[in-house]
Amino acid sequence: MTSDVFDRCIAACNACAQACAHCASSCLREKDVTPMAACIALDADCEAMCRLAASLMGRHSPQAHAVCALCADMCSACADECGKHSHAHCQACATACRNCAQECRGMAVATA
Repeated sequence: MTSDVFDRCIAACNACAQACAHCASSCLREKDVTPMAACIALDADCEAMCRLAASLMGRHSPQAHAVCALCADMCSACADECGKHSHAHCQACATACRNCAQECRGMAVATA
């Protein structure tokens, strides 16, 4: 596998993790946090999964493909939830999550 595949996916995972962290912290500052609970929870899960995937890819772990498949699913779920909200931070997070899901799906099926 080319390092370009790893590099693109690692970059997408890092960007997504950052977007999720920003989205969660911004959601916590909304006037009414209750409707944002699912968004905040998915942001936290997605951030953790993206950081794990990037770490495993960075060291060319044989488990990276499996983790990237799970990361793609997590990112898609987060994108769907964030996409429901009109806040700019949620929309930016949804975009980053969709991009990461696409890169992780490619990584998951790439041959070692």
